[in-house]
Amino acid sequence: MELYNLKPAEGSVKTAKRIGRGAGSGLGGTSTRGHKGAKSRSGYSKKIGFEGGQMPMQRRLPKFGFKNINRVEYKAINLSTIQALAEAKNLEKVGLVELFEAGFINKSALVKVLGNGTLTAKLTVEANAFSKSAEAAITAAGGSVVKI
Repeated sequence: MELYNLKPAEGSVKTAKRIGRGAGSGLGGTSTRGHKGAKSRSGYSKKIGFEGGQMPMQRRLPKFGFKNINRVEYKAINLSTIQALAEAKNLEKVGLVELFEAGFINKSALVKVLGNGTLTAKLTVEANAFSKSAEAAITAAGGSVVKI
């Protein structure tokens, strides 16, 4: 084998279509674009949402609702989750750091503790917000609530 007799595998290299290079090429004239119309012309691009002249979906449907820019979103954590975490790691204080390390929240999340489940461990629970039932359950178990 020498450099001069190297060639690619059979069928692996295809020649490009040379469009618009005269009638003799078989791809001249309309250059595979069909006859007339916007799609046959250069620079054509269909507008997003265009439905062929029919009234488009975004104009047929009415506007709906709004986004409140002042909305504060909390990540909900239930008492059952806190109880399971305290038992697994043998904790006396459950805060944002412990919840982050356990993978329940991300670093920037605001946490609200909700009262679903039962709490038996005496814990200090640290969070941004608490539901009334969660706060009552934590204090009833002998723990304390710390709002950040």
